[in-house]
Amino acid sequence: MKDFFIERWEDLQDYIGGGKIGRILLTIILVYLLVAALVGFYWSFEPDEPASIRQSGVELLETSGGRPVTGYATTATVIGLMDLLLEKPGGYLSNDRFPPGIWLDNMPNWEFGVLVQVRDLTRAMRKDISRSQSQSTEDPDLVIAEPQFNFDSESWVLPSTEGEYRRGLKAMKSYFRRLTDSNKPDAHFYARADNLRNWLSDVETRLGSLSQRLSESVGKTQYDTSLAGERAASGSSENDEGVEAKTAWLEIDDVFYEARGTSYALIAILRAIEIDFNDVLEDKNALVSIRQIIAELEGTQETVWSPMILNGSGFGMLANHSLTMASYISRANAAMSDLRELLDRG
Repeated sequence: MKDFFIERWEDLQDYIGGGKIGRILLTIILVYLLVAALVGFYWSFEPDEPASIRQSGVELLETSGGRPVTGYATTATVIGLMDLLLEKPGGYLSNDRFPPGIWLDNMPNWEFGVLVQVRDLTRAMRKDISRSQSQSTEDPDLVIAEPQFNFDSESWVLPSTEGEYRRGLKAMKSYFRRLTDSNKPDAHFYARADNLRNWLSDVETRLGSLSQRLSESVGKTQYDTSLAGERAASGSSENDEGVEAKTAWLEIDDVFYEARGTSYALIAILRAIEIDFNDVLEDKNALVSIRQIIAELEGTQETVWSPMILNGSGFGMLANHSLTMASYISRANAAMSDLRELLDRG
């Protein structure tokens, strides 16, 4: 075995170029690859638990000298999540084009899960939460922040994703300062049941899609139920026959970590919602429902002890991490649907 490695080393030296320069060049390349692999391993660690996001909101409030008005916790959470994406170890990795970032896929998928929730909440704030009625004007800072956060998540340069997101983050911080200004607040945040219900509807759709994709890790027959309940309804692509839906083997860990990132962001957001929408939730006796959803989502953040995401069959010898994740996501989705119905009652 020792002779085999010596021969391969010599072959590699001959390929690069013989002599001292070739050996030096080869050593530099190997050291670089080793260091890049170690750095990539460090960058792949997921950030601290979402509770730290709430603390960053408190610090932001103290720094700005504002007051804890309705909406400060939710706005600070959006800011905290975007700061986290940009400033965590390794920075924003989804658009990296060089090692070790280009080798990583778990963390970029985690980032995308967080990003989608930030986008949905920012859109809800611009469209509903910051406006008193349909004829009211949009907030000027949210008009900037919402499209900036929807910029291409994988653009490397001209312009870079980080630059566009920082522009949106700057606008969101401006909205936060205006919202919490104790002298002349000119930003608004309306914590109404209908606003919360509209946002929950968007989250339900996201979680339903994730649950479906996670459960497809083992493959299953999928029937089109889009038109069920309406006899006269029609669609562009009707298919009464079931189709076999199965997530590609190389995409299983991608979906898993996207779900982890989504759940991480939702835990932080729902804790903020619990503060800003407290009166509405208490009036509907729905605080316990929010806490139940958070509890279900916290199960998705347990440590993954396996070095890789396993894809055992449903009742097979090996674990199926995707199905376990789908179970938590589905229960959270069902609890969210119940909460939305509860808010819809008079």
